[in-house]
Amino acid sequence: MCARPRQMKATKCIGLIVSLAGVLLGSTWADQEKKAENPKKEAAKASEGQWISLFNGKDLEGWTPKFVGYKAGENYKNTFRVVDGLLTVSYDQWDQFNSVFGHLFYKTEFSHYKIRAVYRFIGEQVSGGPGWARRNNGLMLHGQTVESMTLKQDFPASIEVQLLGGFEEGRRTTANLCTPGTHVVFNDRVDKRHCLSSQSKTFRGDQWVTCEVEVRGSEGLRHFVNGELAMEYKLPQLDDGTLIEKGTISIQAESHPTQFKSIEVLEIKK
Repeated sequence: MCARPRQMKATKCIGLIVSLAGVLLGSTWADQEKKAENPKKEAAKASEGQWISLFNGKDLEGWTPKFVGYKAGENYKNTFRVVDGLLTVSYDQWDQFNSVFGHLFYKTEFSHYKIRAVYRFIGEQVSGGPGWARRNNGLMLHGQTVESMTLKQDFPASIEVQLLGGFEEGRRTTANLCTPGTHVVFNDRVDKRHCLSSQSKTFRGDQWVTCEVEVRGSEGLRHFVNGELAMEYKLPQLDDGTLIEKGTISIQAESHPTQFKSIEVLEIKK
C-alpha cells in the first residue's frame, strides 16, 4: 500500500510510550532475543500451542470485506472468493480499478501470536491500478476494527507486513513494513518513514512463498520469509504515540490478483 488513511482516535496519552519505551527496549524484548537463541527450547514451547487456520478452504466464513465507498460486508465485484480451495483476490469482474481499495478482515483481534501465510501472485494487474500496487498485497496486523473504518477510508490504521512479488528483473524484497496511521521503533528510534524494506530475497513468477510474523503485543514484531529472519522492530504505535497492544488481521485487494493457500495463527504466551 502507499497512502496513509485517516487516523483512528487515540484514547491514551503520548506520554505512555515515553514511560514504557525504556523498560521494553531494555529488558522485555532483550529477554525474548535471549530465548530465541535456543531454538530447541522455543520449538518445545511452540508445540504446547496449536496452529489454528483462519481460512476453512471452502468459503469466507469468519471474514468481512470492506471496500472504499462501500459498507462493510459488501464484497465489491466478488473480489474476495474461494477458487479451488484457495483464498483468492480476483479482478476478473473489474474493468477499471478506480482506487477502490479493499480489505478482508478476520473476525477476531489478536495480541501475542504468530501468523503464517502461504501466498502467491497470479495473472496481470487490473487496468488503472497504481504502479506501486503491481504484485502487491499485505498482512495488515494490529489493525483497527472493520466497524471503525469510515466509508471512504483507503486503509485501516495498522502494521502492514507488505507482500511483494518480484518483477522480471531487479531486486524487490517481500515482508517489508508499511505503516498506515502508525509508527514503529526501528534501529532504536521512532521511524516515521512510511515503508521500510526487509532483507528478504526476491521471489518472481507465481511461486508460493511462506511469510511468518511473530507479534508480541506492543513489544515488537519480527518478519520471516521461508524460515529466514527478514526484519524486526519494536513498540508499534499509532501516529500520536499510543502503543498498540492488539488488533485485527486483514489482507488486501490493491489491484493485483493474489492467492493464499493458508493463513494460520498460533497464540503465544505473554
